[in-house]
Amino acid sequence: MKLKYKRVLLKLSGESLIGEKQFGISPKMLVHYAKQVKQLVDLGVEIAIVIGGGNIFRGLQAEESGIERVQGDYMGMLATCINGMALQSAMEAHGIFTRLISAIEMQEIAEPYIRRRAIRHLEKGRVVIFSAGTGSPYFTTDSAAALRANEIGADVILKGTRVDGIYSADPELDPTAERFTKVSFAKVISLGLKVMDMTAFTLCRENDLPIIVFNIGDDTNLKRIVQGEEVGTLVEG
Repeated sequence: MKLKYKRVLLKLSGESLIGEKQFGISPKMLVHYAKQVKQLVDLGVEIAIVIGGGNIFRGLQAEESGIERVQGDYMGMLATCINGMALQSAMEAHGIFTRLISAIEMQEIAEPYIRRRAIRHLEKGRVVIFSAGTGSPYFTTDSAAALRANEIGADVILKGTRVDGIYSADPELDPTAERFTKVSFAKVISLGLKVMDMTAFTLCRENDLPIIVFNIGDDTNLKRIVQGEEVGTLVEG
């Protein structure tokens, strides 16, 4: 079967791991993601994953608790490592070979980020989980996803969300919001649509890296996207 995308970077939010819980990590959601990733592995797709840490700690909200911004951002990076370890464990339970790679050195639990080594893992069919963001404060996991996707030569960034694409307004608040099937980078900016933070978005735009925003809740969507079906909203050009 012909694949439209051979190497993808999947961006997941930390909040998506909460599931029906109040906070933390839902075992049900880990299995949900592992099964979807397994479908892509079986098709021969090379997969890298960047996951946020908002289910455990959000750096931007740290200042409200009296924690300085830089310290809070590092705490957020460590939260992504915890999520990465949980995701790795769930995927390995489904027979998927994985490598957890951290932008902050912690040799007992993760490999350091070395671009050529990460690409080699992908070529060997291993799923690579990038954790600890970019390794620097003031950058979100969206920025880490855009950076790593460009570095490894990904064909596309797949941003899994709770909604089925990009809308002209928040569909959860405005029932008349229009969903786009395809939209340009320029139009996203002119309409002030929220896709990724501006640092990440600009990095994708300058390097002609397309972004697909889709509903991660539907367990058929990932497979359909890599096979070339129109799912969610494609941002390109």
